[in-house]
Amino acid sequence: MQDKEQQQAIDNYVDPIEQSEMDKFVCMEMGRQIHRYIKAMRGSVSMMYRFEEQLKTLTIPERETAIARYIDLNRKVVSGLDFRMIVARAMANYCDSFDYLEAMLHNEAKFEGYMKRVYSKYIQFHEVFEHDGKFGMRDYKGNILVHPLFDFLRTCYVYVDDLRTMPVIAQRDGKMGLILPDGKETEVAPFVYDDISLRDEPPYFEATQDGNTLLLQ
Repeated sequence: MQDKEQQQAIDNYVDPIEQSEMDKFVCMEMGRQIHRYIKAMRGSVSMMYRFEEQLKTLTIPERETAIARYIDLNRKVVSGLDFRMIVARAMANYCDSFDYLEAMLHNEAKFEGYMKRVYSKYIQFHEVFEHDGKFGMRDYKGNILVHPLFDFLRTCYVYVDDLRTMPVIAQRDGKMGLILPDGKETEVAPFVYDDISLRDEPPYFEATQDGNTLLLQ
């Protein structure tokens, strides 16, 4: 019985170097997925390269955060994505022999552990919530991004390829404006518009005021 427990402990042990390398190779695979997504959608080649060049300047943990933010605003990136293949490809990059790769792939506890790790790092969706008839926004950890002070909030899901924080369309006292989800409700566009709609290309916001239409930079 003790030998079995010892073997299970060995099987479940994750070497810190292995984990660090796996994080790196998973990050590469996730970046590759975004490359394919931008190429297949409306993003231009220049936008794609700009995004990738910016990722290169970041550490692996910073890239993970940036990619998770990108996925949060462009959730179709992971639509139909097989995360098992992401983990398997990362393992293949890490292993230096087929026997080693086969052992990793068949270690169910290890494979499941890496699957959970990938989800926790890259699937970090925020949510809009209601409190006393007003709407706010919080991140996946429950931290407040926008306090519940508004009659309406609309998160902007767009093909943003430069890692920026996109404003949120909000309504207050019957007028529309733009704020940042920074926990401070920093105003980007004043609450003077009758309507604000989202565009697929920059400038991303089109507003109407007293029958006039204008683009918000």
